[in-house]
Amino acid sequence: MQSPLIFNINKYAINDGPGIRMTIFLKGCPLNCAWCHNPESQNSGIQKLYTKLKCIGCMECVKACPNDACELTIDGIKTDPSRCQLCGICAEVCPTKATEMAGKEYSTDELLKIIEKERHFFDQSGGGITISGGEPLIYHDFMNDLFDKCGELKIHRAIDTSGFVKTDFLLTIAEKTELFLYDIKLMDSVNHKNWTGVGNELILSNLRVLSEKGANIEIRIPLIKGVNDDYENISKTAEFIHSLPGEKKKISILPYHKIAIKKYEKLGLDYEEHGMSEPSVEEQKHILGIFYKYGLEAKIGG
Repeated sequence: MQSPLIFNINKYAINDGPGIRMTIFLKGCPLNCAWCHNPESQNSGIQKLYTKLKCIGCMECVKACPNDACELTIDGIKTDPSRCQLCGICAEVCPTKATEMAGKEYSTDELLKIIEKERHFFDQSGGGITISGGEPLIYHDFMNDLFDKCGELKIHRAIDTSGFVKTDFLLTIAEKTELFLYDIKLMDSVNHKNWTGVGNELILSNLRVLSEKGANIEIRIPLIKGVNDDYENISKTAEFIHSLPGEKKKISILPYHKIAIKKYEKLGLDYEEHGMSEPSVEEQKHILGIFYKYGLEAKIGG
């Protein structure tokens, strides 16, 4: 069975579906969105993060590294990627957590033990688990197994997805899923590819197929000024959502922010803004009005 790496387990989440939830973030994504706020989710492998401001220069990581990959410099700890085996020993001995590892493997049974400890919160609030990423639906066997077992325990299951997955598997997992949190980023496929690395034909087609099957879907739209906030794109988005069969879809508008820049720094990656910025409150209200004209109710936030 595929064993995805998990980079975060967020307990007591309230924005990823109904009630109090546990959101589990898997590494690995077929998209490469320019604005991605979880850059550690894109790579499916283990990654090392370093925060210079937390480093006290104790050299515990340097002394502990079995491959002599760590070195203390005037710019903090530097890691030689040709020597580093991503064993995580440096993170284990770091007293301030200046060095961290993103990506840990859990078996389904290990995850279920963690999930079951939170069941009383789920039961009291109508919550459950949400699997996010990255793109969780690239891990077919893992998702089938986990959702089968959660279903046996009567735990509410939600998936946060880009929709860029094989339609057959999407329909298979839909039978085991109470809620899809489904992203729409751009309506023009060329622009979509420019900003995310892939076209959107499969994404929009899958959303229509899910709607035809009667799946419970909440649509999420990341709103980035300079990318997808123009009237033409928002109008086409609203028109498409309005055309979907089944119940009227709930829509969440998620305004762009720059908080993730620090994550890129920790990974040693450059963050290219490409003219992206956060839309103003007035611009957000105007966009809500466009959806309203199509008979759709949208809100700001998850």
